[in-house]
Amino acid sequence: MPVQPFPAGKAAFRRYPTGVALISAAGPDGPVGLTASSVASVSLAPPALSFSVSKSRSARAILEASSFVVHLLGSKHARLARHFSRPDGPRFTPEQGWSTLPSGEPILRGAVAALRGRPLHLVRVGDATLIVAEVIEVFHGPDSGRLVYHDRNFVTSPGQ
Repeated sequence: MPVQPFPAGKAAFRRYPTGVALISAAGPDGPVGLTASSVASVSLAPPALSFSVSKSRSARAILEASSFVVHLLGSKHARLARHFSRPDGPRFTPEQGWSTLPSGEPILRGAVAALRGRPLHLVRVGDATLIVAEVIEVFHGPDSGRLVYHDRNFVTSPGQ
């Protein structure tokens, strides 16, 4: 197999389906959030996860936050994931089902699961930052089927 430059590598990752998450935090000017497909479990003891962010206003606020919430999304959240993947999409509207935790972070109570975390390590890698976070609270929501990101599309399937 011939080695190809990164644009070909980027195309390769489009062929790899991944789960979809929404990351939210309390920013200095109000709630911030973004869609992420890079969330991964890192450790069970201590409980930890990772995700990466690139350059955006929301990403900067999440990098500066002392804590945030990683929402694992289900099939009913495809539209919400699209909204948060665009800089001009509607965010944190009452119709979307947001509330606020006592610690100040926005939480989507209808997410399959929401994991409140605090950063342990920030690792700059090129134009992105990898965040490794300790999970300090877990909230389970309803199982609403699967939502994956594949070939630049949000793909849904019902739960079992």
